[in-house]
Amino acid sequence: MTPARRHVLPGFHLTLGFSLLYLGLIVLIPLSALVIKTFALSWPQFWAAVSAPRVVASLRLTFGASFIAAAVNLVFGLLVAWVLVRYRFPGKRIVDALVDLPFALPTAVAGIALTALLAGNGWVGRHLEPLGIQLAFKPAGIVIALIFIGLPFVVRTVQPVLEDTEKELEEAASSLGATRLQTFLRVILPAIAPALLTGFAMAFARAIGEYGSVIFIAGNMPMVSEIAPLIIIGKLEQYDFAGATAVALVMLVISFAMLLLINGLQAWQRRRSGAPA
Repeated sequence: MTPARRHVLPGFHLTLGFSLLYLGLIVLIPLSALVIKTFALSWPQFWAAVSAPRVVASLRLTFGASFIAAAVNLVFGLLVAWVLVRYRFPGKRIVDALVDLPFALPTAVAGIALTALLAGNGWVGRHLEPLGIQLAFKPAGIVIALIFIGLPFVVRTVQPVLEDTEKELEEAASSLGATRLQTFLRVILPAIAPALLTGFAMAFARAIGEYGSVIFIAGNMPMVSEIAPLIIIGKLEQYDFAGATAVALVMLVISFAMLLLINGLQAWQRRRSGAPA
């Protein structure tokens, strides 16, 4: 008779109960309060709050800039992860540590630093403005700030997957006559695609709610460079709590739909590659 298998942690039902309790206290209850507070508005009031031109412009800027920043990080985050995994060079550990700098650096400090760098009198801005290129206090500056804070999510998600990828498969593809591009598209990319989508989703979600690093470089001009979190802060300062939660609810629904779509793509990619879901 085989002895019963012992687990380090308590049984499934107990750990599941504690997990659901913790998620309920930390996630579900605050989100429920957001929805309940929004129900204080009638439908015409809710629609008026979220369809105001200033709110629509801020939502369009927030999600558009977040998507662009996440897409840029998808490409360059993969390149950084590839260099850190596949090559040895002097100062590699320093470069690896610098990737995590946006995690440790206060976002307000990052915003001030980027503004000082890209403003008209900054080290970079003073050379770009004579060429008609203005980054600070424009949507382009917001994208740059979101790229800065989102890069580590892609790198740290893709890096361990690249480390586990078998190089023998690449060598086999090369020996069979595959070009470098064919090897990347047919061997490497399918293996790291779920990690890339995960990194994109994390960078995108992080960028949507970013506030500290953006308000300094955005200029916060209505209809031009005003982000949705700033709209929410402004409504809270005016004691318009229901209006603030209405805008926040719209951001929550759109963000959840985007994440659900990305998770669906991940599951489809795993089924296609034959990996366990």
